Amino acid sequence: MTTTAVSHNDLIGASAADVRAAIRSGAYTGHTAGLAAGKLQCNLAILPEQYALDFLRFCLRNPKPCPIVGVGDSGDAKLPTLGRDIDIRTDVARYRVFRGGTLSEEVTDISDVWTADLVTVALGCSFTFENALVRHGIPVRHLETGRNVPMFKSNIDLVPAGRFGGQMVVTMRPIPAEQVDATREISRRYPQAHGAPIAVGDPATIGISDLSAPDWGDAVEIKDGEIPVYWACGVTPQNVLLEAALPICITHSPGHMLIADVAEDAETTILT
Repeated sequence: MTTTAVSHNDLIGASAADVRAAIRSGAYTGHTAGLAAGKLQCNLAILPEQYALDFLRFCLRNPKPCPIVGVGDSGDAKLPTLGRDIDIRTDVARYRVFRGGTLSEEVTDISDVWTADLVTVALGCSFTFENALVRHGIPVRHLETGRNVPMFKSNIDLVPAGRFGGQMVVTMRPIPAEQVDATREISRRYPQAHGAPIAVGDPATIGISDLSAPDWGDAVEIKDGEIPVYWACGVTPQNVLLEAALPICITHSPGHMLIADVAEDAETTILT
C-alpha cells in the first residue's frame, strides 16, 4: 500500500498525535520546527542499559544542553509519561544509528535495530520556546524561511561522567538588538527546553568561526540591527555519544524531534 506524502505546510496546525501518525506511517520525514505549537519537542538518546546510568549522570551535570524530560524502561519502546501512544521506534521522522562511534545509517524506522536492553532518554528542545518568541512578536528566522535551525560546535567544555564528555553544541537565532533582553527573559521560562541563552554577540567568544557555515541545520541571514544569540542545543549528547564510541546508540537526526503530548509550559513533563 502506497503512503501519500505530506509536506511541512500540510502539518501546520495539526495535533501532536496527528504529526506523530504522519511520521509513523512514513508520510512525513522532514524537520519538526514549527509543528504542534504548544507541545514539548524532545531530543533523543537511545543507548544500552549498561551505559545509561553514566549518561543520566552526565545529563544531570549538564542540564543546559541536556535537560531530561523523560526516561523509558529498558527494552520498552513506549514513553507513557510523554504520550500514551508513543512508539519510539517509529515516531521520529529520522534517526541516526551509531556503531562504535561511527554513523552507521540514517533511517526513518528503528524497529529492526531495537533490542531488549535499549533505554530511551528524552531531552528538552529549543523548538519548544520558539513558539513563545513568535507569540511575543520576536522573529525566528529559520521558521520564517522554512529552514532548520543552524547548529554549531562550540568550545564550551562539559562536565564529564564516566566515558561521556566533550564540548557543547549551540543553536543560533538572529534577534533584533532591541528585543534581545525580552528574548532572554522569555526563553528563561523554559528551563526544560534549554532556558536562557548561553551567549550573545561575537561567535568567536564561544569558538565559532563562521556563522554562514553551520555544522548542522541551515544557514540563516543576519540582518542589519540584529545580533546573533546562542542557546545550548540538544545535539550536544549526539557528539558526546559519538565520542564515547558505544557498541550502538541511536539519536534523532538534527531538527527531527519527537513531539510529545505534554504542554510546553507544563509544570512537569509527566502527562496526566
